[in-house]
Amino acid sequence: MEQNEINEIHRAYLRHEAKTRTFVYLSQLLLLVLFFGVWEWLARLNLINVLIFSYPSKIWALFWEKLWDGTLLPHVGMTVFETVVGFLLGTLLGTIIAIIIWWSPFLSRVLEPYLVIANSMPKVALGPLFIVGMGTGLVSIVAMACTVSVIVTTLVIYTSFKEVNENYIKVVRTFGANKQQIFRLVILPSSIPTIVSTLKVNVGLSWIGVIVGEFLVSKIGLGYLIIYGFQVFNFTLVMVALAVIAIVATLMYQAVAYLEKRLTKQFK
Repeated sequence: MEQNEINEIHRAYLRHEAKTRTFVYLSQLLLLVLFFGVWEWLARLNLINVLIFSYPSKIWALFWEKLWDGTLLPHVGMTVFETVVGFLLGTLLGTIIAIIIWWSPFLSRVLEPYLVIANSMPKVALGPLFIVGMGTGLVSIVAMACTVSVIVTTLVIYTSFKEVNENYIKVVRTFGANKQQIFRLVILPSSIPTIVSTLKVNVGLSWIGVIVGEFLVSKIGLGYLIIYGFQVFNFTLVMVALAVIAIVATLMYQAVAYLEKRLTKQFK
């Protein structure tokens, strides 16, 4: 097969992929519009309880009202800050613990069952303990977000370290590499895709930890808005907070997905 034919096949493949991506995005947009349209329609016909479920146009109006009067952004900013800090700390600590366990086979054998047990426990139940031990401020909420993600990060990354192809390790050992060099040249590069994929999971887990923490103690944040909305029976405010959480969490997820693509290409 000539080079020109190969290039033409490749271009045809790229065109097909571009069309497929466009079709997927349009289908996602259509599904979203259909969902909100049906929701609005059911509310207008009083087929659903608008006091509880509200409806998109009312949620949109309250969103803009809260945005323009300046009462929404402080809540969004605080929750996003807590989430990002908890997200980074949970990922960093989980990765460090995984490295330590991989480095010491003895620690691995001792701690692995405890990590499995800790992962099965409901981390949100630790919220009251954090409140008592760390107070009712930012620290306890960040600790909650960190705790929710750190164990999962440790287990996933440590498993990735263990599953690196043994033949790669044998090759570098043949050239006299020590354990530090094996980790730097083989283990870590091979595990980069898993580490970045773990970030995607930690986005959701960090949001869960922060919102639960704000439920318990916060006087500011999207979690506080949700609780306040329930207390005053303003369920439209609850829906506004949930919508903002969905939007910001999606943006964080997309940012991590972009980082994953860049790093995957770099380490291929």
